[in-house]
Amino acid sequence: MYKTFLKFFISLFILFLTACSTNMSKEEANQPKKVEITISAAASLNDALNEIKTHFEKTNQQISLLYNFGGSGALKQQIMQGAPVQIFISASKELFNELSKKDLIDSKNQMDLLSNQLVLITNKRQPIPLKSFDDLQKEGINKVAIGAPASVPAGMYAKQTLQSLGIWEGMHAKLIETKDVRQVLTYVETNSVDAGIVYMTDIKVSDKVKVIAVAPEQTHDPIIYSAGIIKSSAHQKEVSLFYDYLHSPTARDIFKKYGFKVLD
Repeated sequence: MYKTFLKFFISLFILFLTACSTNMSKEEANQPKKVEITISAAASLNDALNEIKTHFEKTNQQISLLYNFGGSGALKQQIMQGAPVQIFISASKELFNELSKKDLIDSKNQMDLLSNQLVLITNKRQPIPLKSFDDLQKEGINKVAIGAPASVPAGMYAKQTLQSLGIWEGMHAKLIETKDVRQVLTYVETNSVDAGIVYMTDIKVSDKVKVIAVAPEQTHDPIIYSAGIIKSSAHQKEVSLFYDYLHSPTARDIFKKYGFKVLD
C-alpha cells in the first residue's frame, strides 16, 4: 500500500514538473527576441558609452547594445574587412572619412559628435620632474607611452604635437607604442613608464595620474569624434534609435560629465 502510494506521488510530481517546464518554455518562446546592435568605438569612449548603454537599454528594452572598443585605426580595418558592425564612432575624423569615401557609412547618418584635448601625464604618487612637453627630452626620462601613431588617433595627435615642438626625432628611443590610449593610461598608473600622452577625458576615470601640460591646439589636428551608421546595417530602425540617442540630453550630459565637449 505504501509503495503504491509512493509511486503515485512520484508520478504526479513528475507530471507537475513537466507541465511547469512546458508552460515556462511557451512563455520564453513568446518573449520577443532582443535586437543586438554592435558599436565599434574609440577606447577613450569606454566609460561614457557604458553609462549611456545603461540609460538607453532601460527605455529601449527590446535592444541590446554590444560594444567593441579599440584603437580607431584597427576598428576601421575591421569594418573594411566586413566586421558585423552597425555604428562606428572614431576618435579621428580622418579615419572616419576614409570609410565614408569608400561608401561604407550612410551619407545621411553621420555627424561630428565630440571633441577632446591632448595632455601629458605622469604617475601621481611617484611623479617625474616634468613641467612641459619639452622636458621629455631631459635625461632621466626614459620611457614615454603613446598610442601607436599609425592606428591610434591619440598617438597620431601625440606625434603631431612632438613634431610641432621640434622634439619628435629625439624621442624615438624613449617611446613605448600601445594598442590604444587606455593602455597608455594603464602604463602610467602602474608606473611602467615615466610619462604618457592621453586625452583629457582619460584622466577623469583615474585618480592615479596627474596632468603636467595640455598640448596647444595649434600643435595637432582638431580632435574630433565622428559617428555614423554603417550602410549595410541590419535593423535600421533600432540602429537609428541609438544613433539619435547619442545627441539626446541624457547622452550629452554623460559625455560632458566625462570631460568631452559635445558638438552641435
